[in-house]
Amino acid sequence: MADRPLLMLDVDGPIAPYGGFFRPRGYRTHRVPSQTWRQRQLDKGVTDPKPLRVRLNRTHGPSLLALPYDLVWATAWCAEVDEHLAPLLGLPRLPYVNWESMFHKDPDGLHWKTRQLVCWADQQPFAWVDDEIGPQDTEWIAAHHPGPALTLKVDPRYGLRPAHFAQLADWAQEIAR
Repeated sequence: MADRPLLMLDVDGPIAPYGGFFRPRGYRTHRVPSQTWRQRQLDKGVTDPKPLRVRLNRTHGPSLLALPYDLVWATAWCAEVDEHLAPLLGLPRLPYVNWESMFHKDPDGLHWKTRQLVCWADQQPFAWVDDEIGPQDTEWIAAHHPGPALTLKVDPRYGLRPAHFAQLADWAQEIAR
């Protein structure tokens, strides 16, 4: 078992806010040439898709690295997050969950990531930061993961806020006792 808990990070919502009509304070807009995004747009019939617009807060990279966690990408971006977003945030290449399946309908109504994250954590303590976590995910993780786990739902319009970083730091300190 690792000395530090895992911090499993979603991108769209927590790291890259979306859905609001404004850019949250401290964020800059970047155009990212994601091949996955481009292919999805082409599949939808868009003939010449523009690069994906992503809002990022550069202070999040150092803030994440300062937390007492081992960082893991838990996002549909998969390997593209290290290629396109990590450098903009000042983050090194990080491990990522290579999903067996994405966006599938779970028979118990869980988020499509929930079961795979518990499996990937392999009994290690972990915090999962996402904008789509529901109460049923938290309950299922508590019932099926033998170690401590924190689910932290983030409003996708604002992304990670100082209170989230404080909550993550406090939880890691609490489970270290």
